[in-house]
Amino acid sequence: MKHRFTVTRSESGRALADWLRARLKRVMPEVLRLVRHRQIRIDGQLCTEPARRVRPGQQVDVLPAPAPRRPPSGASRNTAATARERSVPRPVIRFADAAIVVVDKPAGLTTMRHKEEVREFGKRARRFLPATLAHLLPELLAAKPSGRPGAVRAVHRIDKETSGLVVFARNVEAERELGRQFRAHATDRVYLTLVRGKAKPGRIESYLIRDRGDGRRGSTSKPGEGQRAVTHVRVAEELGDYTLVECRLETGRTHQVRIHLGEAGTPLCGDHVYDRPPHGAPWPDGSGAPRVLLHAARLGFEHPATGKPMAWSSPLPKDMADVLQRLRKHARDEPPG
Repeated sequence: MKHRFTVTRSESGRALADWLRARLKRVMPEVLRLVRHRQIRIDGQLCTEPARRVRPGQQVDVLPAPAPRRPPSGASRNTAATARERSVPRPVIRFADAAIVVVDKPAGLTTMRHKEEVREFGKRARRFLPATLAHLLPELLAAKPSGRPGAVRAVHRIDKETSGLVVFARNVEAERELGRQFRAHATDRVYLTLVRGKAKPGRIESYLIRDRGDGRRGSTSKPGEGQRAVTHVRVAEELGDYTLVECRLETGRTHQVRIHLGEAGTPLCGDHVYDRPPHGAPWPDGSGAPRVLLHAARLGFEHPATGKPMAWSSPLPKDMADVLQRLRKHARDEPPG
C-alpha cells in the first residue's frame, strides 16, 4: 500500500533520509533501502537522493516494495548480495598497471559506496546493498591473464546513471598524485549528452549550493556561497527539438553538467530532477530516454608514476546511441517550420 505524507513548515530543510526515519519510525538502513530501491516519490517525481532537503507542502509518497521474483523450480538458493551482483552490468577495464586502473563503467552501477551508507551499514554493506564498481574491480583485475589483484582507491566518481570512463588508483602515491591533478583541474574530462531544446555553445560558470530553494542542488548568485563550477559547452549536433552536446569540465562538482544545462533551459534527456526552474513545472521530454543520458566520453591525465600524458575515449553505449538514432530520424522526417 502506498503511504503519502506532506512536509510541514517545521520540517523544512531536513534531509530526506532523516525526515523519513522520523515519519516512518524506522532505522536508517531501512530508510536508505527505500530510497535506493526507488520507492520514494516527491510531488510525483522519483527521488534517489537521501540527502535532498525537503520543503513545506511537498507530498512524499512511499511506494510498496516490488514483488520478489520467484526463482525457477529446482534452482539453488543464493545470497541476496550474490543475486544482486549477477544482475549488475559488467564494467570493462580499459587500462591497468601497478599504479592505476581505467574502467568503462556501464550505467546502473555505482562508482563507490557513499559515506552515509558506510556509516550506517559498515561491513554489512556488501550483504544489504548493491555491488559498486570499487567492489567489483579487484575480482576483475585478478581474472586478467596479467592481472595484479589488490584493492583499488577511488579518486573521483561518476553518477550511477552516468556511463563512461573513470580512473582508480592502486597505491597511496598514485591516489595522492591523481587527487592533486583533479583538484588543480589539470585533467581532461569530456562528457556527451542529449538535451531537450536548442543548446547554446559557450562557457557556463556559477556557484553551486546543495539547496537552491526547492530541495534541489543549483546555482546561487550570492557572493561567497557555494562551490565554483565551470562547464564549457559545444554543440555537437542539432536534432530539431533536441541537441547532442559535448561538455568539457573545468571543475568537477556533483551534478555539474545536469545543473548547468538544466538552468540554461536545456535539461538532459531522462533527467527528472534538474528539468525545471525552482518551484516550476518540468520541461516536457519526448525523447524516450531510459535514464539520464550522460556519458563520460573522454578522460585524460598525466600518469601518476611516469608523468606521461595518457588519454582514453569511450563510444556511446547502446541505450544512448539508440535514442540518438531515433532523434536523428525524427529530425530528418520533421517538415521544416
